[in-house]
Amino acid sequence: MVKILDGKELAGFIKERQAHLVKILRSQKKHPRLVIVRDSENPVITKYVNLKCAYGNDIGIEVVDEYVKNPSLEVLRETVKRASEDETVSGIIVQLPLTNTDWTEAVVNEITPEKDVDGLADYDGKEDKRVFDSATATAINWLLVGHNIELSGKKIAIVGRGKLVGAPLTRMWINSGFDVEVFHRGSDFSKLKDFDVIVTATGDPHLITNEMIKEGSIIVDAGTASEGGHLVGDISEEIRERSDLFAITPKIGGVGPLTVSVLFEDVLKAAAMEK
Repeated sequence: MVKILDGKELAGFIKERQAHLVKILRSQKKHPRLVIVRDSENPVITKYVNLKCAYGNDIGIEVVDEYVKNPSLEVLRETVKRASEDETVSGIIVQLPLTNTDWTEAVVNEITPEKDVDGLADYDGKEDKRVFDSATATAINWLLVGHNIELSGKKIAIVGRGKLVGAPLTRMWINSGFDVEVFHRGSDFSKLKDFDVIVTATGDPHLITNEMIKEGSIIVDAGTASEGGHLVGDISEEIRERSDLFAITPKIGGVGPLTVSVLFEDVLKAAAMEK
């Protein structure tokens, strides 16, 4: 039987613990507060922002949805800078993608390291300035560990080298000594059939097809895109129908719920560090 890498149940346990931690922080006169900066009403973005707002409400953390209409680079940078300088704000997320993806680095780099709960800022490549790792990359780790998936000794393919998932996850796993190869636009995807674990996060619907996946594979689909008003991942639907895989994330509720859990875990850590 194929193991379903469901993140919802794991997130539920984490959520209960976090609600308790919020109460402890409040007793210490610390009030965790998260600001989400976005400049789009894209259905995928709106869905994820709403999920974060609901999660924060459930555990007692205030979440501010800072929607910047008619955005410019300067307005977005100023919005993030203002939140960074606000002592009542514990954490800041820039909800990606921005309307103009060329603005991404300049905007996220306005977040002070202690409030960069998504782990996205670059800080001129100075890793020692980073306080938090990528939330999505960490969530993938939590998901696999929570389902007792051992990565040592396995050939791992990471499809995509984006700022949100591919690049930080590659760095994280190579530093852990795992056997990792990165695939990107222009790679020979037919070689994926040689790998035991495939993590994909490109936002390119149905990029990974059935013939690319070997028997016994572990598949983590962290890609998200909107297609006809519906959220879709990177893998084709026929892969989900296979019974010869070892494990696979569900269409909905795999990495996503744990990414939100990691974000709020980092907000709690940031709030705890406040003077």
